[in-house]
Amino acid sequence: MLKHRGFPGRLPGTDFQFTIRRANPRGVTEITRRERFRDRRPADKRADAGFLQALWENFGDEPFERGNLDAGRISWLFGREVVPAEDPFDPASYDALLRIDVDVARASFPDVFDGSSREEWA
Repeated sequence: MLKHRGFPGRLPGTDFQFTIRRANPRGVTEITRRERFRDRRPADKRADAGFLQALWENFGDEPFERGNLDAGRISWLFGREVVPAEDPFDPASYDALLRIDVDVARASFPDVFDGSSREEWA
């Protein structure tokens, strides 16, 4: 499992996890698309924006390996802002390649792409 050095482990000042420390010995947690409803808590929305900003700052529009990125956090963006970068895609692999769909991400989280700093998401 690739460990993304320099990637934030969590949203600053919260318990919203962005990375995992070690591979799961019982199997890889599968990435699934989670529905985001309008009544989500503001803290959850900040966590999504903060995670997307960290992805953008670390990988830009290039494909990236899932590695130690948290499957639960990816799942909130998967199928919309974060999409598979390979075919066939294995949602239960640490080696799976993903990428940011920049057009969708800009529409969903415009503040992430207008030069806002990471500290604003805390």
